[in-house]
Amino acid sequence: MQKNRLNKINLPDTPGVYQFLGARKDILYIGKATSLRDRIRSYFSSDLMSARGPIIAEMLEQARDVRVVETDSVLEALILEAALIKKHQPKYNSKEKSDKSFNYVVITDEDFPRVLLARERELLGRRVSKLTWKPDVQVKDVFGPFTYGNQLREALKIVRKIFPFRDVCRLRQEKPCFNTQIGLCPGVCTGAISKKEYAKIIQNLKLFFEGKKGMLIKKLEREMREAAKHRAFERAHEIKKTIFALKHIQDVSLIKNTPTLNFSYSTFKIEAYDVAHFSGSASVGVMTVVEGGEAQKNEYRKFNIKSFEGVNDTRALSEILSRRLAHAEWPLPRLIVVDGGTAQVNAAKHALVSAGVAIPVVGVVKDERHRPKKIIGDRVLAIRHEADILFANAEAHRFAISFHRKRRMQNKNI
Repeated sequence: MQKNRLNKINLPDTPGVYQFLGARKDILYIGKATSLRDRIRSYFSSDLMSARGPIIAEMLEQARDVRVVETDSVLEALILEAALIKKHQPKYNSKEKSDKSFNYVVITDEDFPRVLLARERELLGRRVSKLTWKPDVQVKDVFGPFTYGNQLREALKIVRKIFPFRDVCRLRQEKPCFNTQIGLCPGVCTGAISKKEYAKIIQNLKLFFEGKKGMLIKKLEREMREAAKHRAFERAHEIKKTIFALKHIQDVSLIKNTPTLNFSYSTFKIEAYDVAHFSGSASVGVMTVVEGGEAQKNEYRKFNIKSFEGVNDTRALSEILSRRLAHAEWPLPRLIVVDGGTAQVNAAKHALVSAGVAIPVVGVVKDERHRPKKIIGDRVLAIRHEADILFANAEAHRFAISFHRKRRMQNKNI
């Protein structure tokens, strides 16, 4: 596949699954990404051979197109990738496997099925860990393959918060297991849930691991309406909470555990902004630039606030960004970092919209000692580029304070 063909494809900067297609639209390779744009572009790095090896290089020679499927979360991308690999069994996914042992989610064939993790060699060799299965327990459903065990374990933790299930607890216990006590098991061990109700949970899990979230949500919405119709309002409320959780999956831990390709196909450029003043006087603003983890000091810029006097950091930020964006000759960054919370982030977004520019924005929120507390805004970028964001923000704060001191000294000498 030629890089010029890739440049004609609109690649979203969102989580999802990508498929490299051959000359006859046959699927050669399936992968997942926290950013479809960054991951697909990374395949055209000059050091691809050393980073991914000859198998992927061979696949790219045969590829003629790429197809993407956006997902609402990294978790869904992980699950959809496994479901599509199982369905299509692409040639180069199998070749890339080499001697690795893939991981799977399995559901046992019992009245109250267990949801467990298994390695491929355990399934093929019928070798069962005594810590999870008994030798006489049969496997009913298998989902996978999943390449990274740590990532799959994190994914299962997230899923379990939405659909509590049984894993290792025994039936007919006097006391509830630990997972029941913390809400991760529906009380199978003490008989707190019927076989019929537990079967519904397992069915929901199956739909989710088959990559059918849309179908699952529609099913739950029907159940919610039916419960409300019969005045089972507590049940309807529980289903409503489950639907909300599915639509707002919290997968920060999964993003942190997502393996990334360390290609040098391009560097990630960040611009950071900060404002400094003394009780509203001598207000200034600055722009700092970090690219590829390095400070680009020749691109730093200073701004004297001209449009007003007094204390108004968001207005000052808007002025700075508007003036910066008027310089078409300055290359645009991939991410903008502002010092502050929601108000500052919204001010930056408004300035960008007014200028007709689409760039993600994050804000670095500080504690009472002006130490970074959290990063708000684009979650995926905030996690993937946390170190560079904090570095750029620190540089902006340092640069702003230095510039402000010089400005105040000049005013005193006038």
